[in-house]
Amino acid sequence: MEAKDRRFVQIAEAIRETNPWTNNEWLCRPDVVAAEKLLLVRANMAPGWCHPFHFHPHREEIIHVVYGRAEQWVGEEHRILGPGEIAHIPPGVVHGTFNPHAEPLVFLAILSPAVLPDELAKDPDPHDVGTQAPWASLRKQSGLQPCVWGDNQIA
Repeated sequence: MEAKDRRFVQIAEAIRETNPWTNNEWLCRPDVVAAEKLLLVRANMAPGWCHPFHFHPHREEIIHVVYGRAEQWVGEEHRILGPGEIAHIPPGVVHGTFNPHAEPLVFLAILSPAVLPDELAKDPDPHDVGTQAPWASLRKQSGLQPCVWGDNQIA
C-alpha cells in the first residue's frame, strides 16, 4: 500500500532505523502515511546512552516517555521524566535526552511539521551543539555521568 492511502500503521509496517543515539521505529512520516504536519518515532535508548544537546531549527517537539526514565533537558533546565510524562520543546530550543539509568528507555518523539518548505529544509535537522559551550560541560558541571552515543562519550 502506498503511503498516501495508508490510514493505519501496524508495527510490522514501521520503518526501522538505527542512528548513533537510538534504535527507531518510525510510525508517522511522509513515506509511511500521508503526513505533512506530524512526525512520530518510537525511540529505544540503551542504558548509558543519550541523544546529546541539539535543536530542530523549524520544528517543535514533544518527548513522551513510554518506559524507563529520561533525564530530559530543555535549555539549561532538566527533569527526570517517567512513563506518561512529557517535555515540550519549541523550535530552535536546545535539548537533549539522556538515559543514565540501568533500564532501557523507550519514548515517543512527536515533531511538527513533517514537511518543511524547501528553503527551511536546507538547515541541518537535528543541529548538534553538544560540543559547544555551554552544552559540552553542562552535565559535568551538574555532577552527572558521561553518556555514550555512537562511538563517542560526552559529559
